[in-house]
Amino acid sequence: MAFWLIIIVLLVGAAALLVVPAMRQGKESEAASRDTLNKAFYQDRLSELEQDEEQGVVAERPELVKELQQNLLNDIPGQQQEPARPINRWALLPGVVVLVVVAVGFYLKTGGLAQVTAWHQVESQMPELRARVANERAAPLSMEEIARLGLGLRTALQADDRNINDWMMLGRVGMALNNATTATQAFAQAYRLDPSNMEVRLGYAEVLTRSGDPEDNKQATEMLRKMVAEDHTNLRVLSLLAFNSFEQGDFQQAIGAWQVMLKLLPADDQRIEVIKRSIEQAKVQVGAETVKLIVNVTLSPEAAKALPQQGTLVVSVTDGVNPVPIAVKQLPLSRFPLSFTLDDSNAMMPERLLSTQKQVKVHVRISQDGLATPQAGDWFGDSALQTFSGKEQVSVQLDKQVP
Repeated sequence: MAFWLIIIVLLVGAAALLVVPAMRQGKESEAASRDTLNKAFYQDRLSELEQDEEQGVVAERPELVKELQQNLLNDIPGQQQEPARPINRWALLPGVVVLVVVAVGFYLKTGGLAQVTAWHQVESQMPELRARVANERAAPLSMEEIARLGLGLRTALQADDRNINDWMMLGRVGMALNNATTATQAFAQAYRLDPSNMEVRLGYAEVLTRSGDPEDNKQATEMLRKMVAEDHTNLRVLSLLAFNSFEQGDFQQAIGAWQVMLKLLPADDQRIEVIKRSIEQAKVQVGAETVKLIVNVTLSPEAAKALPQQGTLVVSVTDGVNPVPIAVKQLPLSRFPLSFTLDDSNAMMPERLLSTQKQVKVHVRISQDGLATPQAGDWFGDSALQTFSGKEQVSVQLDKQVP
């Protein structure tokens, strides 16, 4: 309502700037004429002559009066000018209408009225959306409704940015919409507000675990280990720690967390079979874990200055003879220096595993658009060809640029 009142006031003001000067011009044109000015001048001169005669300054007053009358007659125009007609007020109405139509049209075209209307609709739907989220028996929200819920939560947090529950809900909305940035930022804010809240810590650790940034994954591991140390019977913490460890390649820790869960779960729990299969899969990975290639990536000073804000780190390993890669890996652009590992799970073909190689050469490139084909301006670096027995480390500096 306040917005529309402001619009109306502005339109009235603009119309007044158009109408008022024209109306004033009409009045001023009627205010004075030539005859009126001459008569006023004549009366003033008569008064002055009377005062001069009383003071003895003028002796021949009749002759001066006659001369004054003659001048007045000479100044009368031969044909009376028709006074200017004022502008009709109704003639200005079309201009006012055009002004209003053009102003409203520009606003409807560029002002985002549809977005504002949708935003207000979301605000009115927020109580219902919150109630459905809180009610486990209610119908699940569609993706569109989840997006509306996120918009409503951001609006509510503008008014109350210390509402931990809303920050957590916004983080879950980001996870549901596969928006890692929103999810991470929301849970990070909730964690800053209450770092001792177990729900906040679990949500934040889950978001960091799902992140493609190795540094986020390490932070999640540290948080989960602290939570396990505080309460080693919390199944949610153990499950998330096992998943995080498995994704990070720490299969022994994943197996340990799952084995503790098996001891805590009831004998008839349906999750037992899933956990057992996960343990077996981790044990298989432990057998293949003996062969891995550790890659350490650094930037030259020139590359560090020109590092793009977003991009993908494309890593390929060859045997130095065949240009077809043996193993490949892609990581989101992160902090440098950066360390990561490659193993047989990164192999391009089953018949060419990393564990069967005797020598390796590593190529690392920063792709700004995520494409496998090098693009002009991409920074890259190559390692030297070196022998490989299954536990070597390779260092690569990004110091060249694709022409």
